[in-house]
Amino acid sequence: MKLSDPLFGDVELRPIDHVLLRGDPARPALDGRAGRYDFSELEQALARLAGWLAGFGLERGARVASWIAKGPVAALMPLAAPRAGLVHVPINPLLKHAQVAHILADSGAALLIGTAARLDTLGEGDTPSGCRLHREGDAVAAMSEGAGIDPSDAAPGDLAAILYTSGSTGRPKGVMLSHANLWLGAVAVADYLRLSPEDRTLCVLPFSFDYGQNQLFSTWMAGGCAIPLDYLTPRDVMKAVDRHDITTLAGVPPLWVQLTELDWPVEVAVKLKRLTNSGGALTRPLVAKLRARFMRADLYPMYGLTEAFRSTWLPPVLVESHPDSMGSAIPFAEILIVRPDGSLTDDEEPGELVHCGPLVAQGYWRDAGRTAERFRPAPPASRYGGMAVWSGDTVRRDKDGLLFFVGRDDAMIKSAGNRISPTEIEEAAAAVEGVAEAVALGVKDERLGQAVLLLLRAGDEAVKPQVEERLKAELPNFMQPREIMVLREFPRNPNGKIDRVALARDYGA
Repeated sequence: MKLSDPLFGDVELRPIDHVLLRGDPARPALDGRAGRYDFSELEQALARLAGWLAGFGLERGARVASWIAKGPVAALMPLAAPRAGLVHVPINPLLKHAQVAHILADSGAALLIGTAARLDTLGEGDTPSGCRLHREGDAVAAMSEGAGIDPSDAAPGDLAAILYTSGSTGRPKGVMLSHANLWLGAVAVADYLRLSPEDRTLCVLPFSFDYGQNQLFSTWMAGGCAIPLDYLTPRDVMKAVDRHDITTLAGVPPLWVQLTELDWPVEVAVKLKRLTNSGGALTRPLVAKLRARFMRADLYPMYGLTEAFRSTWLPPVLVESHPDSMGSAIPFAEILIVRPDGSLTDDEEPGELVHCGPLVAQGYWRDAGRTAERFRPAPPASRYGGMAVWSGDTVRRDKDGLLFFVGRDDAMIKSAGNRISPTEIEEAAAAVEGVAEAVALGVKDERLGQAVLLLLRAGDEAVKPQVEERLKAELPNFMQPREIMVLREFPRNPNGKIDRVALARDYGA
């Protein structure tokens, strides 16, 4: 199938579960602790896993969730579910039962595949009525001995995945991604990164993130090999680069800080050909450290949002001269900077970044209200038209067409590449007796980008240990506050609401 793109011409478009068919059958496609598969073997395992999922007899479009660590099952579920006519809902392995329960209920998951230890943490009421639970071991067995099914004939607009991402208010919301969204994202990234069959990508980012999932798709699109890694320390990453002859590594700024602090043997550092960054801006000092440490690696700064996958990239040749730039649009993306009235800004005039084109997602799952806020008709100047993602991010464009980030309008906290909703932390803290109100803020942190500062309005300091205990039980490690402070009163705005701007100003956010 062909997509006639106004900016890039005719483009091949196929269901996302066809991506393994792009590789040389005899070349390695997946490697790591759980074993090595060439493209032929991995395609066969995919067919069997999809056949196992189809055997449950679920209606077409039913949601299938996975809550598992990285390995062959986690790598293939994003392809196996769509091949079986189902919609994949990956869950970050770091999440705990309350957040998992929300995702399962919101998505209406009919099936959850998880590790035994994770499934055992779910209690009564944590899974929707009719949702079946299956251990990862069942899926592993199916991949080696089950009956396979043929590649799908899904239409480009068919729903393939729902990725849950936190917002500045409320619980995580599900972004709906089509086969076309995933396929074109893989084509675009493989193209501008110049990936090849000789490349080996170390996949350290969670597959529940669009950036993490695309590590697989773009590598396979180019015929390369993906190596999933759940690491405990940065040294584990360095060892994996050496052991597996890694050429490509995607990360977030806090990881780069940790990696540059290690003493890399020169013969290991030179194995890396490219480093890709998203989830936060690189600083000038960090760019200098990366270039000095990984002298043969090209550096690719990128900007994106789950609602439109990826928006911009900066070619390596421009990193030294423009280290603060977001770059310009990736293939299949049209990036416009507009005024409040939708007209285009002039050079150096700040405006809102609007993402148009076929990478734009289908909206938020079963949330017409929030969809209408973020997904709106494209500005009149768009060559694509249709629906666009209005990011809420303020950006400026220089005379050469390069973009520069100015600020973010929402209150999201970005810590170690994770997007954290303040509301989730605040709700958990406010449930503790003695806490009247809670406000979570993001404060600068050299290693994390931002750390969480939790402010409590309470009678005395005695509530702090109870709040700490509850947060540790209910929230993953990356959402734990660096510091908890107790205040007697919160400032208020004229409407009587908490003045978050004043708190952020007073407490360094």
